[in-house]
Amino acid sequence: MAILVTKSSIPKYEEYIEEIKPIFENYWLTNMGPIHEKLEAKLLEYLDVPSISLFSNGHLALEIAIHALGLRKNGGEVITTPFTFVSTTNAIVRNGLKPVFCDIKEDDYTIDPTKIEDLITDNTVAILPVHVYGNVCDVEAIEQIARKHELKVIYDAAHAFGVKYKRTGIGNFGDASMFSFHATKVFNTIEGGAITFKDASLTKSLRDYKNFGLDEQGDVYSFAGNAKMDEFRAAMGLCNLRHVNESIIYRKKAHERYMERLANTKGIKVNGIKDDVEHNYSYFPVCFDKKMFGKSSNEILLELKSKDIFARRYFYPPINEMRIFRKQYGEADTPVAHNVSSNILCLPMFEGLSICDVDKICDIILK
Repeated sequence: MAILVTKSSIPKYEEYIEEIKPIFENYWLTNMGPIHEKLEAKLLEYLDVPSISLFSNGHLALEIAIHALGLRKNGGEVITTPFTFVSTTNAIVRNGLKPVFCDIKEDDYTIDPTKIEDLITDNTVAILPVHVYGNVCDVEAIEQIARKHELKVIYDAAHAFGVKYKRTGIGNFGDASMFSFHATKVFNTIEGGAITFKDASLTKSLRDYKNFGLDEQGDVYSFAGNAKMDEFRAAMGLCNLRHVNESIIYRKKAHERYMERLANTKGIKVNGIKDDVEHNYSYFPVCFDKKMFGKSSNEILLELKSKDIFARRYFYPPINEMRIFRKQYGEADTPVAHNVSSNILCLPMFEGLSICDVDKICDIILK
């Protein structure tokens, strides 16, 4: 049987059917119904954040958060990382803003705060870092820079559901954080997402902007779209939230086995977990140094594929080297991101991944 790079967590069929029964009784399918409101309350508690707003997906959540924070400005710039999924950058561009790419740190692949200030101009309106693979950004340094230059900070926390830093939910940092509840994530609502935030005044804006810009009187005061989470997805979220801690424990066991087998191998670099971080074990990224190990990440990818094991070069290439951006930007601006992207490989990681399968993957790599 094939081993995929990830596998969605889903509840037992009977549990989900029980959760959606009320929908067939009240006919309330969408528009912030009772199941939606229940999930929002449960996530507020689980993520330990002051405020939260649910969305149909993480991308629209991020896009609307940028809008709601009033960052649209002619010529406005947002400093971000090239080592991320393209959604992060698209959300900036679709708000009429220009992404400015800052290089990343070699140890955990998050944005390098020592390089941010050199990129700040009179047009800079925000910093948009990413908690890559659940690795936490240097939130203290970023906060200090943002305060000094009066900039907003929005975190892309798509990989960081359930992560805590110094016992604080990761969604408490910055002005807002976006979580993705896509089917491949640690916690999913099939498709979905959320914005967590501190400023209570954003509650109304986020709610209105995901509902065509309609206010409580049914009048429209802003050009907006439709990004509401429906009741069926919210029901899936309620089911999966009951089991997410158990899922993380399973992932941790696989992570520890990978570390045991690969961590001390010459030419292989794996991510350690910092002492003050409670991780979610969402991914297992490995960097291969071909000169030292003898094989490149792409060669390992193909070798695993020949054995019906599917890893992923994630993220490759970095955003600023993708076709849509490469005329404006280049690898010379972000050499660390270029190097990491060229050598990274995410190995299979999901709730049901057995230790036996981890050993099988490691055996192939090490041989």
